[in-house]
Amino acid sequence: MIYSLTGKYIAAEPNFVVVECGGVGFQCYTSMSTITRLPQQGSTVTLFTYMSVTENAITLYGFSEKTELSCFKMLISVSGIGPKAAISILSTLTPEDVALAVGSGDYKAITRANGVGPKIAQRVVLELKDKFKSMGAPADLPKGAQSGAVSASSNAAAAINALMVLGCQSSEAAKLVAKLDTTLPTEEIIRLALIEMAKGM
Repeated sequence: MIYSLTGKYIAAEPNFVVVECGGVGFQCYTSMSTITRLPQQGSTVTLFTYMSVTENAITLYGFSEKTELSCFKMLISVSGIGPKAAISILSTLTPEDVALAVGSGDYKAITRANGVGPKIAQRVVLELKDKFKSMGAPADLPKGAQSGAVSASSNAAAAINALMVLGCQSSEAAKLVAKLDTTLPTEEIIRLALIEMAKGM
């Protein structure tokens, strides 16, 4: 399994980039978010990768940030969500946006992605919430969580779910959130928790 690629960024198309490593150009399908974050062509880049192996093809997906790769893996774990749909979602929403949408039950945010309708978006929210519940996460949140009109404990629960979408273990996410002011809006709790997470890397 290829964990990451570090090499010269030599080409880009709307849905993939090419990174040259040791004279070999690796085609990595990716999101527009990653493409827009990359430096100019000819620069050295690192992409965190996921390799998909099927009967017909071996395909490499690459992302400039670990959080985006973690979110991609979570999305393709949902039944009926393939890599193409996951890439579409991540081309429209940041991993933090996806995480907040799942944590607050806001499936309409996910429908902004090209080719993702309400049924698919609802499936993403429901299945990921169920996944978190089985892992011991506080997945049940009151309606209207994204509006900020909820209790501090509900804000914390939404933030923990969101951090799990981004690759945190439930215990790690809970510890990060416990250090913060949970009366803050959920988006701010997530942002501050990600800053704390980055300090420990």
